[in-house]
Amino acid sequence: MALSFPHDISRTLTPGHPNWPGDAPFIVEPGLRIAGGDTVNTGILSTSTHTGTHVDAPWHYDDEGARLHEVPLDVWIGTCRVIDVRGAAIDGLLHPSSLRDLPAVLPARLLLHTGQPAHWITFPRDFVALSPALVRELARRGVRLIGTDSPSVDPLDSKTLDAHAACRENGTLILEGLNLNGVPDGEYTLICLPLPLQGADGAPARAILLPAGLPLT
Repeated sequence: MALSFPHDISRTLTPGHPNWPGDAPFIVEPGLRIAGGDTVNTGILSTSTHTGTHVDAPWHYDDEGARLHEVPLDVWIGTCRVIDVRGAAIDGLLHPSSLRDLPAVLPARLLLHTGQPAHWITFPRDFVALSPALVRELARRGVRLIGTDSPSVDPLDSKTLDAHAACRENGTLILEGLNLNGVPDGEYTLICLPLPLQGADGAPARAILLPAGLPLT
């Protein structure tokens, strides 16, 4: 399947968009209204920093970790590879065996297509997560950013967050909740821009793919 570019791999945020159980819901309430006599229309936005397609700053899972404004933008922008790992999970986790057909050196950004649909009607409670061994192997192959279409790199019921911990130990950044439906395997240029929230633990992001090697000028 050929993609048209730029190709949006962000989840569309619509009223009632499902969030992690117990997390703040996504709500856009009416603010000013031209129909009510105001000069403009505005909305009042309320949501979690981990709504839809979002990035995790290390402070999200490590009290000593960098906050969002301390993460350099170049981590989120540049050459990436999308790989289809549908059906590769063992007991709900991806392991290094998922990488057996990939080269020894990978781009700095790897996006994992686990099979999540383009739109979530309800929050996915049974999704593919990552084993710590996979995170360590990806770091060994040069990956600095792991992206996934799952809502988290750890299982829903995890209390120890082993994959997050492995990312912390290896200096790997996390991008979650992508929409990779219909995206073929291959190399692309990723542009992922989280909201510039000072001191935050993460932020919703707009992520797009461009053709590989496209000069960023």
